[in-house]
Amino acid sequence: MKPLGKRLEGPMAAKSQSNDPKTKSPGSISKAATHGQWGRAWEVDWFSLASVTFLLLFAPFIVYYFIMACDQYSCSLTAPLVDIATGQARLSDIWAKTPPVTMKAAQIYVAWVTFQVLLYVLLPDFCHKFLPGYVGGVQEGAMTPAGIVNKYEINGLQAWLITHLLWFLNSYLLACFSPTIIFDNWIPLLWCANILGYAVSTFAMIKGYFFPTDARDCKFTGNFLYNYMMGVEFNPRIGEWFDFKLFFNGRPGIVAWTLINLSFAAKQQELYGHVTNSMVLVNVLQAIYVLDFFWNETWYLKTIDICHDHFGWYLGWGDCVWLPYLYTLQGLYLVYHPVQLPTRYSLGVLLLGLLGYYIFRMANHQKDLFRRTDGRCLIWGRKPRVIECSFTSADEQKHHSKLLVSGFWGVARHFNYTGDLMGSLAYCLACGGGHLLPYFYIIYMAILLTHRCLRDEHRCANKYGRDWERYTAAVPYRLLPGIF
Repeated sequence: MKPLGKRLEGPMAAKSQSNDPKTKSPGSISKAATHGQWGRAWEVDWFSLASVTFLLLFAPFIVYYFIMACDQYSCSLTAPLVDIATGQARLSDIWAKTPPVTMKAAQIYVAWVTFQVLLYVLLPDFCHKFLPGYVGGVQEGAMTPAGIVNKYEINGLQAWLITHLLWFLNSYLLACFSPTIIFDNWIPLLWCANILGYAVSTFAMIKGYFFPTDARDCKFTGNFLYNYMMGVEFNPRIGEWFDFKLFFNGRPGIVAWTLINLSFAAKQQELYGHVTNSMVLVNVLQAIYVLDFFWNETWYLKTIDICHDHFGWYLGWGDCVWLPYLYTLQGLYLVYHPVQLPTRYSLGVLLLGLLGYYIFRMANHQKDLFRRTDGRCLIWGRKPRVIECSFTSADEQKHHSKLLVSGFWGVARHFNYTGDLMGSLAYCLACGGGHLLPYFYIIYMAILLTHRCLRDEHRCANKYGRDWERYTAAVPYRLLPGIF
């Protein structure tokens, strides 16, 4: 999942889909494809079922706990537990102090989602006509297991620009609503986001069973919980253009990400009379990530989120709730604990974030260039070094691939993940060292990306066999050169 797993798998943590749909290998070029094995599992093992059950039960509680801790305990993660353990508070007391859903919050949320749907469906992209290097407009995705190639209207950058232009016009000229509106309704909006997340996940489940867009792209395991969480349909759509996966992966959660941070900054200004440099750092570094996502939205069509995941609760609820509420914890924390960083420290955090972004982006660029040109390119000014390898596909045909061992892919086998982790750490370091809460993100990302790294390598080892051993001998480290 992008949110539990997009980074639940995000556009910065996602790897381009290789031509072989069953596995993903760093910088590989495959010369044959077998489409029947794409998507999530057909059968559910005990570990997968346990993981699904745990997330369905506890992921909503985790989100609530973090937000409640900031609202009632000034962002302390231990104080609620201590109060309950010592009898100073009961769960019913904490719940009674939690703001309920309000009509105002419901109106805000409905207006927000409706506006993003209209921008997505009704306004064809025009940014690609005047922005050099930007690829937008109608684009094709990867082939689905059923052999379908869907078309998409790529207009996320346009939606982001229009949304933020209107936000700034309101903040400085129109004054139709306060720029602190998101923070002021943060918990009531959480309930609205949960309602949408569960509603769209349930609708997608029903649609997959009774009126799928293409029945050949559906998977059923016989286990209701797994089907509900991981999804039944590969590409659920309404009409020709409204694609559930692309819309909920990119809008409304990621468009909202930068607006949420701006609202937190506005609240800091309102409360303390100024915006701290730490809040500016969080806004700038996370805005770079968001803009990178939308600038490369066409590339995103070939990533694991679109090419592998089915659409269920994992993406539906995760994109509506997990992503906007837990990926913005740094800004929320800084409203309650404004931090003014020393100049040298703030410059160091900025450089760490920019360096992480550069490594992530350039590593992916090298990989994509290598694949597009079948290795006939220059990387760091030289002809790329490769490991020639072979594998046997599901149809018992033998195929040949090349594994890149030059550039960043010669430094570590998943060095794009390393860049992602550097950027994630920069977000957290911008908040200083006073509390654990803003560091949830780097802890979560480290676990997530390490797991993805090991999972990818297990698949590659099974796919390439001894050739993979040659590759790991040539590039001995996974993430951190000299360490891991």
